Amino acid sequence: MSMHIGIDLAWSFRARTGLAAVDQGGALVASTGVVTDGQIDDWLTGLGAGVVSVAIDAPLIVTNPTGMRECERRIGQSYGAYEASCHTSNLGNPHFNPPRAAVLAGRHGWHTDPANRGEVAAPVAIEVYPHAAMVGLFELGRTLKYKKGPVPSRRTGMLAVLDRMETLAELALVGNPRWQQIRLAADRAKRQIDLNRIEDEVDAILCAHLAWLWYHRPGALQVYGDAAAGCIIAPPRPTHPHTPRVPRSGRG
Repeated sequence: MSMHIGIDLAWSFRARTGLAAVDQGGALVASTGVVTDGQIDDWLTGLGAGVVSVAIDAPLIVTNPTGMRECERRIGQSYGAYEASCHTSNLGNPHFNPPRAAVLAGRHGWHTDPANRGEVAAPVAIEVYPHAAMVGLFELGRTLKYKKGPVPSRRTGMLAVLDRMETLAELALVGNPRWQQIRLAADRAKRQIDLNRIEDEVDAILCAHLAWLWYHRPGALQVYGDAAAGCIIAPPRPTHPHTPRVPRSGRG
Protein backbone atom coordinates (compact mmCIF):
# COMPACT_ATOMS: atom_id res chain seq x y z
CA MET A 1 0.00 0.00 0.00
CA SER A 2 1.34 3.43 -0.92
CA MET A 3 1.32 6.33 1.54
CA HIS A 4 1.33 10.11 1.31
CA ILE A 5 2.98 11.84 4.26
CA GLY A 6 2.41 15.21 5.88
CA ILE A 7 5.01 16.76 8.19
CA ASP A 8 4.56 19.97 10.15
CA LEU A 9 8.28 20.20 10.85
CA ALA A 10 9.52 22.29 13.76
CA TRP A 11 12.44 24.58 12.93
CA SER A 12 14.22 23.71 16.17
CA PHE A 13 15.02 20.31 17.64
CA ARG A 14 13.13 21.00 20.87
CA ALA A 15 9.67 21.88 19.53
CA ARG A 16 6.97 19.41 18.47
CA THR A 17 6.66 18.12 14.93
CA GLY A 18 3.35 16.84 13.59
CA LEU A 19 3.25 13.69 11.45
CA ALA A 20 0.42 12.21 9.40
CA ALA A 21 -0.11 9.62 6.69
CA VAL A 22 -2.97 9.05 4.27
CA ASP A 23 -3.47 6.01 2.07
CA GLN A 24 -3.78 5.76 -1.69
CA GLY A 25 -7.42 6.83 -1.51
CA GLY A 26 -6.58 9.85 0.65
CA ALA A 27 -7.96 8.57 3.98
CA LEU A 28 -6.09 9.34 7.19
CA VAL A 29 -4.42 6.20 8.55
CA ALA A 30 -2.05 7.56 11.21
CA SER A 31 -1.01 10.79 12.90
CA THR A 32 0.96 11.87 15.94
CA GLY A 33 3.31 14.46 17.39
CA VAL A 34 7.02 13.89 18.11
CA VAL A 35 10.13 15.94 18.85
CA THR A 36 13.41 14.36 17.75
CA ASP A 37 14.73 13.32 14.34
CA GLY A 38 14.99 9.78 15.67
CA GLN A 39 11.30 9.77 16.54
CA ILE A 40 10.43 11.09 13.07
CA ASP A 41 12.52 8.35 11.45
CA ASP A 42 11.05 5.63 13.69
CA TRP A 43 7.49 6.70 12.89
CA LEU A 44 8.15 6.71 9.16
CA THR A 45 9.79 3.29 9.35
CA GLY A 46 6.91 1.95 11.41
CA LEU A 47 4.38 2.73 8.70
CA GLY A 48 5.58 -0.33 6.82
CA ALA A 49 4.37 1.01 3.49
CA GLY A 50 5.83 2.68 0.44
CA VAL A 51 5.99 6.49 0.63
CA VAL A 52 5.28 8.16 -2.71
CA SER A 53 4.93 11.82 -1.75
CA VAL A 54 5.70 14.00 1.26
CA ALA A 55 4.45 17.51 2.00
CA ILE A 56 6.46 19.46 4.57
CA ASP A 57 5.43 22.67 6.29
CA ALA A 58 8.95 24.08 6.59
CA PRO A 59 11.51 25.65 4.27
CA LEU A 60 12.92 22.86 2.11
CA ILE A 61 15.21 24.59 -0.42
CA VAL A 62 16.97 27.75 0.80
CA THR A 63 19.83 29.23 -1.24
CA ASN A 64 19.55 33.00 -0.66
CA PRO A 65 22.12 34.43 1.80
CA THR A 66 19.74 37.17 2.97
CA GLY A 67 16.27 38.51 2.34
CA MET A 68 13.20 36.64 1.17
CA ARG A 69 12.93 33.71 -1.22
CA GLU A 70 11.05 34.36 -4.47
CA CYS A 71 8.50 31.66 -3.60
CA GLU A 72 7.69 33.47 -0.36
CA ARG A 73 7.30 36.72 -2.26
CA ARG A 74 4.88 35.09 -4.70
CA ILE A 75 2.81 33.53 -1.91
CA GLY A 76 2.60 36.96 -0.30
CA GLN A 77 1.41 38.50 -3.56
CA SER A 78 -1.32 35.87 -3.92
CA TYR A 79 -2.34 35.38 -0.30
CA GLY A 80 -1.18 38.46 1.59
CA ALA A 81 -4.61 40.10 1.44
CA TYR A 82 -5.97 37.01 3.19
CA GLU A 83 -3.36 37.34 5.98
CA ALA A 84 -1.44 34.29 4.70
CA SER A 85 2.01 35.68 3.90
CA CYS A 86 5.07 33.57 4.69
CA HIS A 87 7.91 34.01 7.13
CA THR A 88 11.19 35.00 5.50
CA SER A 89 13.78 32.24 5.08
CA ASN A 90 17.46 32.71 4.26
CA LEU A 91 20.84 31.20 5.04
CA GLY A 92 21.53 33.97 7.51
CA ASN A 93 19.12 32.22 9.86
CA PRO A 94 20.90 29.23 11.45
CA HIS A 95 17.62 27.26 11.40
CA PHE A 96 17.88 27.18 7.59
CA ASN A 97 21.61 26.67 7.15
CA PRO A 98 21.00 23.91 6.28
CA PRO A 99 17.18 23.62 6.45
CA ARG A 100 16.06 20.80 8.72
CA ALA A 101 13.59 19.73 6.01
CA ALA A 102 16.38 19.37 3.46
CA VAL A 103 18.41 17.22 5.84
CA LEU A 104 15.34 15.07 6.50
CA ALA A 105 14.70 14.65 2.76
CA GLY A 106 18.33 13.71 2.15
CA ARG A 107 18.28 11.18 4.96
CA HIS A 108 15.27 9.40 3.46
CA GLY A 109 16.20 9.75 -0.20
CA TRP A 110 13.32 12.04 -1.14
CA HIS A 111 13.60 14.18 -4.28
CA THR A 112 12.93 17.88 -3.77
CA ASP A 113 11.96 18.79 -7.33
CA PRO A 114 8.15 18.72 -7.63
CA ALA A 115 8.55 17.66 -11.26
CA ASN A 116 9.54 14.21 -9.93
CA ARG A 117 5.94 13.56 -8.86
CA GLY A 118 4.88 10.02 -9.72
CA GLU A 119 8.19 8.21 -9.29
CA VAL A 120 7.16 5.55 -6.75
CA ALA A 121 10.75 4.34 -6.34
CA ALA A 122 11.88 7.89 -5.58
CA PRO A 123 9.38 9.79 -3.40
CA VAL A 124 9.06 13.52 -3.93
CA ALA A 125 9.09 15.96 -1.02
CA ILE A 126 7.39 19.32 -1.50
CA GLU A 127 7.17 22.42 0.67
CA VAL A 128 3.65 23.53 1.57
CA TYR A 129 2.07 26.25 3.69
CA PRO A 130 -1.13 25.29 5.57
CA HIS A 131 -2.42 28.88 5.98
CA ALA A 132 -2.39 29.50 2.24
CA ALA A 133 -3.78 26.02 1.58
CA MET A 134 -6.72 26.62 3.89
CA VAL A 135 -7.52 29.97 2.30
CA GLY A 136 -7.46 28.39 -1.14
CA LEU A 137 -9.19 25.09 -0.40
CA PHE A 138 -11.90 26.50 1.87
CA GLU A 139 -12.28 29.92 0.21
CA LEU A 140 -11.60 31.73 3.48
CA GLY A 141 -11.76 35.49 3.58
CA ARG A 142 -8.73 35.43 5.87
CA THR A 143 -6.76 32.87 7.84
CA LEU A 144 -8.32 31.16 10.84
CA LYS A 145 -6.70 32.21 14.12
CA TYR A 146 -5.89 28.95 15.90
CA LYS A 147 -2.18 29.32 16.66
CA LYS A 148 -1.96 32.38 18.90
CA GLY A 149 -4.11 34.41 21.26
CA PRO A 150 -6.24 33.73 24.34
CA VAL A 151 -7.41 30.15 24.79
CA PRO A 152 -11.11 30.84 24.04
CA SER A 153 -10.37 32.49 20.69
CA ARG A 154 -7.74 29.88 19.81
CA ARG A 155 -10.18 27.09 20.62
CA THR A 156 -12.83 28.72 18.42
CA GLY A 157 -10.31 28.99 15.60
CA MET A 158 -9.18 25.38 16.03
CA LEU A 159 -12.75 24.09 15.96
CA ALA A 160 -13.34 26.08 12.78
CA VAL A 161 -10.27 24.43 11.23
CA LEU A 162 -11.50 20.97 12.24
CA ASP A 163 -14.97 21.66 10.84
CA ARG A 164 -13.55 22.65 7.49
CA MET A 165 -11.09 19.79 7.31
CA GLU A 166 -13.98 17.38 7.79
CA THR A 167 -15.37 18.63 4.47
CA LEU A 168 -12.35 17.08 2.70
CA ALA A 169 -14.13 13.84 1.87
CA GLU A 170 -10.98 11.90 0.92
CA LEU A 171 -9.56 12.22 4.45
CA ALA A 172 -12.57 10.33 5.91
CA LEU A 173 -12.01 12.09 9.24
CA VAL A 174 -15.40 11.82 10.93
CA GLY A 175 -15.11 8.09 11.59
CA ASN A 176 -11.38 8.12 12.35
CA PRO A 177 -10.64 7.26 16.03
CA ARG A 178 -7.57 9.51 16.28
CA TRP A 179 -9.46 12.41 14.73
CA GLN A 180 -12.20 11.95 17.30
CA GLN A 181 -9.56 12.25 20.04
CA ILE A 182 -8.22 15.43 18.45
CA ARG A 183 -11.69 16.96 18.26
CA LEU A 184 -12.43 16.02 21.86
CA ALA A 185 -9.15 17.61 22.97
CA ALA A 186 -10.09 20.82 21.12
CA ASP A 187 -13.58 20.85 22.59
CA ARG A 188 -12.23 20.49 26.13
CA ALA A 189 -9.17 22.74 25.79
CA LYS A 190 -8.80 25.09 28.76
CA ARG A 191 -5.06 25.81 28.62
CA GLN A 192 -2.64 26.83 25.88
CA ILE A 193 -0.85 23.50 26.20
CA ASP A 194 -4.09 21.63 25.44
CA LEU A 195 -4.17 23.27 22.01
CA ASN A 196 -0.41 23.15 21.50
CA ARG A 197 -0.52 19.35 21.79
CA ILE A 198 -2.78 18.97 18.76
CA GLU A 199 -1.97 22.02 16.61
CA ASP A 200 1.05 20.51 14.80
CA GLU A 201 -0.71 17.21 14.26
CA VAL A 202 -3.71 18.95 12.68
CA ASP A 203 -1.40 20.87 10.34
CA ALA A 204 0.38 17.62 9.45
CA ILE A 205 -2.93 16.01 8.49
CA LEU A 206 -3.65 18.89 6.12
CA CYS A 207 -0.11 18.56 4.75
CA ALA A 208 -0.73 14.85 4.09
CA HIS A 209 -3.84 15.80 2.14
CA LEU A 210 -1.78 18.25 0.10
CA ALA A 211 0.78 15.50 -0.61
CA TRP A 212 -2.08 13.30 -1.82
CA LEU A 213 -3.53 16.11 -3.95
CA TRP A 214 -0.15 16.84 -5.55
CA TYR A 215 0.22 13.18 -6.52
CA HIS A 216 -3.35 12.45 -7.65
CA ARG A 217 -4.80 15.85 -8.63
CA PRO A 218 -1.88 18.15 -9.39
CA GLY A 219 -4.15 20.60 -11.19
CA ALA A 220 -5.63 21.55 -7.81
CA LEU A 221 -2.27 23.05 -6.79
CA GLN A 222 0.48 25.06 -8.41
CA VAL A 223 4.18 25.73 -7.97
CA TYR A 224 5.21 29.11 -6.59
CA GLY A 225 8.93 29.60 -7.29
CA ASP A 226 11.23 26.91 -8.66
CA ALA A 227 13.16 23.87 -7.52
CA ALA A 228 16.53 25.60 -7.80
CA ALA A 229 15.88 28.51 -5.42
CA GLY A 230 12.92 27.08 -3.49
CA CYS A 231 9.26 26.52 -4.22
CA ILE A 232 6.01 26.29 -2.29
CA ILE A 233 3.09 24.20 -3.51
CA ALA A 234 -0.31 25.80 -2.86
CA PRO A 235 -3.72 26.28 -4.50
CA PRO A 236 -3.88 28.80 -7.35
CA ARG A 237 -4.17 32.48 -6.50
CA PRO A 238 -7.58 33.04 -4.87
CA THR A 239 -10.26 34.95 -6.72
CA HIS A 240 -12.84 35.00 -3.92
CA PRO A 241 -13.17 38.16 -1.76
CA HIS A 242 -10.87 38.67 1.19
CA THR A 243 -12.05 39.94 4.54
CA PRO A 244 -10.77 43.50 5.05
CA ARG A 245 -8.73 44.16 8.15
CA VAL A 246 -10.59 45.94 10.92
CA PRO A 247 -8.75 49.23 11.53
CA ARG A 248 -7.66 49.93 15.08
CA SER A 249 -9.53 52.74 16.68
CA GLY A 250 -7.29 55.72 17.42
CA ARG A 251 -7.19 57.69 20.61
CA GLY A 252 -9.06 60.96 20.55
